[in-house]
Amino acid sequence: MSYVREPAVAYGKTKYSVEEYLAMQKIADTKYELYKGEVFAMSGASTRHNIISVNLIVSLSKILQGKPCRPYGSDMRIHIPENTLYTYPDVSIICGDIIPSDEDEDSATQPTVIIEILSPSTKSYDRGDKFKLYRAIPSLRDYILIDSESITVEAFSLNDEMLWELREYKKPDDTVKIKSMDCELGLIEIYRDTKL
Repeated sequence: MSYVREPAVAYGKTKYSVEEYLAMQKIADTKYELYKGEVFAMSGASTRHNIISVNLIVSLSKILQGKPCRPYGSDMRIHIPENTLYTYPDVSIICGDIIPSDEDEDSATQPTVIIEILSPSTKSYDRGDKFKLYRAIPSLRDYILIDSESITVEAFSLNDEMLWELREYKKPDDTVKIKSMDCELGLIEIYRDTKL
């Protein structure tokens, strides 16, 4: 999803309570992020972004079949109580039962893996500020960034010292290691039908 830093001025407010935000999301056609009372619109995604997203969900569903973890698409809202963020990652993997937010039963709180598909307008945010916000999730073990403009994947994993390590993948025959899932995902599968 592209990230647009514009408060939802159409609703005539610049600060929202969690209750107001959740009520707005139930009737809104657009997805919004909530952070410290501010609401930000998330714009629509490109065709290539959508192809990559579907490729990821299909591949991960096969890989994780029979395991206690499952992938979810961008309609799965994630809440990070530690810093107040409500957001919609492109793909998240949740293991075991979904643990909902105290404020909202439709918002999950404990993803193990988050995958964001980068676009020109979201690259800096997803690599910087958003990654800082995601790192507050106690259960998060892998954060993966997939470029939609070139064959490039950046995979961050927590090591045994609880430090984030980066691995980059740029060759079509590379396989991305998702450490917490003990699995690999081929770039050929990720970028299938994207014409990259």
